[in-house]
Amino acid sequence: MSKKIKYTDEPIGDVKIVADFLPPPEALVFREEGVKVTLALSKKSVDFFKHQAQTHHSQYQRMIRHLLDAYVDRHSAADSAKTSTKRSAKRGVAKTNN
Repeated sequence: MSKKIKYTDEPIGDVKIVADFLPPPEALVFREEGVKVTLALSKKSVDFFKHQAQTHHSQYQRMIRHLLDAYVDRHSAADSAKTSTKRSAKRGVAKTNN
């Protein structure tokens, strides 16, 4: 199973250079402003997140925070769509379904 790979100097072929799409290092260490709150959760929920965090080598509070942020992002987008639809209806713009 330990076959050695033999490399040769073969032509690579056509090469296409792409623009750098990775964020700069400063963007990777950016932390959002946090607000400390006291929140009473069920023991079942906390135990679940603690177990999952241990399994995935993470922190349970971070997992809960990411879950809440994802919920807010999803529902904020849905609320924005509803608001723009209501505004269009008030202006008399008909909604078309294609």
